[in-house]
Amino acid sequence: MEDCAHGIRENLGQFLHQLLQVLLVGFAIGMMRTVVPALAEEEFGVARGSFLMLSAFVVAFGVVKGALNFVAGRLSERIGRKQVLLIGWVVALPVPLMIYFAPNWGWIVAATVLLGINQGLCWSMTQTAKLDITRPDQRGLTIGLNEFSGYVGVALAGIITGYAATALGPREGLLVFGAAVVIVALVLTQVWVRDTLPWARAEASGQARPAASAFRPRYAAGVPHDPTTREVFTLISWRDRRLAAVCQAGHVEKFVDALVWVILPVFLYQRGISLPNIGWIAGVYGFVWGGAQLFTGRLSDHVGRLWPNVLGMWICGGGVALFLFGHGVIWWSFAAAVTGFGMALLYPNLSAAVADVSPPSWRGSAIGIYRFWRDLGYGVGGLGLGLAAHFAGALDAAFWFVAASMFLSGALLWWWGEETHPRLNPADPAPDTASRSAS
Repeated sequence: MEDCAHGIRENLGQFLHQLLQVLLVGFAIGMMRTVVPALAEEEFGVARGSFLMLSAFVVAFGVVKGALNFVAGRLSERIGRKQVLLIGWVVALPVPLMIYFAPNWGWIVAATVLLGINQGLCWSMTQTAKLDITRPDQRGLTIGLNEFSGYVGVALAGIITGYAATALGPREGLLVFGAAVVIVALVLTQVWVRDTLPWARAEASGQARPAASAFRPRYAAGVPHDPTTREVFTLISWRDRRLAAVCQAGHVEKFVDALVWVILPVFLYQRGISLPNIGWIAGVYGFVWGGAQLFTGRLSDHVGRLWPNVLGMWICGGGVALFLFGHGVIWWSFAAAVTGFGMALLYPNLSAAVADVSPPSWRGSAIGIYRFWRDLGYGVGGLGLGLAAHFAGALDAAFWFVAASMFLSGALLWWWGEETHPRLNPADPAPDTASRSAS
């Protein structure tokens, strides 16, 4: 019988394999972060000032990735986490070639659709797989490590492709880097990754044993043990106010990433910043976001999820506004660092809050639905910042749109949310347990 002991140390080999996978997932999306938006006009024919056209590829990415997050969660409970991961990497195979041969911006949008499928399937599975094999008291650390690895990958890829585009040419640099990433990821997944669905099933079956866990999570009520897709979706999206608060916050925080992806490179390039320096400024955001999650994910295991999430929303919004209050590489790097730290406070801990109150029998679906709403924020945010810049006739309006959205969303999270950590806010004991304790 397969050993399904839970814990990072107990499953260190697979945990490290999954961290490497999410690093490669970050590389895949990061290769689109610096070169493609900055050279949209020169290389791919986007007319100057066409803010809506420029944001089209991020809108497409967000809609597709959001939908595939939802699909990935349900599908992985039927065919396993590894198979979904493999499918995601196979879908990414044409992306570097499509960028290389792209005659116009429509090809970039189409390549981004495939990349959205890849990201929705693969990033969801790396997170779900780690939660499968770790303990409830390690969830903040687990998601922090997962997102650290992924967003360090995003930052590194943005820097590497900036230099590669300068040395080899934009299309050639992206082709070499992208093809290497996808092929290596496919080989590693097939050879070394194990399916973690048995761990989730073992945890679910262990719920019935009185000593199965030292915690009493406040699981979402009103859902059967094996719920339908509709039942899970409605519960997480609006019926459970705690989860609805987390979903809207996750949705709005993606406005920031859409801004950094599509608007920031153009904003900096128009001000005379070179491609490598654009990569470094965006890289500061990614490095701080990724690196600080080593601390902030673990922090929430001690102090709870709610306040790191709320403060993260507000700090992140403040960081976005700072971009408009100064000039130069040092100032913009500082603004990027503040924004990245805010993201580090909220990013792993919104996911951890969903995992806290989702039973293991449908946790994959719950995380997938949260990620659906979260990454749909790329689409809504991309459209919103494109419209803001279009009607104002300046990129500055996109920054103000995102900053205001983050402050308002953080306030709603504070109003609707509650602490979900099972140690800090445990569920009431069952009547029979309470009576035994009293006696």
